[in-house]
Amino acid sequence: MSEQRNHRTDHGDHGDVSAAWEALVATARRTVTDGLVVGTSGNVSVRVGDLVLVTPSGVPYDRLTPDDVTGVDLDGRQVLGTLVPTSELPLHLAVYETTDATAVVHTHAVHATAVSTLVEELPLVHYMAAALGGPVRVAPYATYGSAELARNALRALDGRTGCLLRNHGTLTHGTGLDQAYDRTAQLEWMCRLWLTASSVPHLTPTLLTPDQLTEATEKLRDYGQRA
Repeated sequence: MSEQRNHRTDHGDHGDVSAAWEALVATARRTVTDGLVVGTSGNVSVRVGDLVLVTPSGVPYDRLTPDDVTGVDLDGRQVLGTLVPTSELPLHLAVYETTDATAVVHTHAVHATAVSTLVEELPLVHYMAAALGGPVRVAPYATYGSAELARNALRALDGRTGCLLRNHGTLTHGTGLDQAYDRTAQLEWMCRLWLTASSVPHLTPTLLTPDQLTEATEKLRDYGQRA
């Protein structure tokens, strides 16, 4: 597991917090629009210094306004807002405590959740597994919102930026909300791909070898535009 990071002690200025909250709400709404969650399931967080903004518990994302900003410190003490933070707060804080992530996305995506009930690790059906650090593991089941779930997720995330939560959903993190969300979407897509391919009678999907995944990992380092 990654070693514990030294955290900054600032909470950012008002402008930073307002912009981060706006981006968080937009990302949360996107999880609904893209079918990764239903209703108020799933949750999103973003870190601004030592402040963690999180979606509140049980509030439809389309009802959230700038006045609903909800934030806690790294120990989970609420320092902004009056709405109760997401019940999965321990899960989010555990990721921030052990990684350099600045954003976390948790969903109940259908295909990913289905896969979490079938295997211990998502089969290497596509090279985009490299974007998540390697084969995606499934964290053992634990009650939602529990410290046990957070511990299980951290073990599954060791060396990875995403994992599946058994009979529950997905968890991804990144250096920003866009990256964390993209990893969630890629994970759901890979799970759908594997379920589709493995459902064909009398045929078995071919899988990538570790060497092929390593090669893809190296190639992805240079993917995209350069400044």
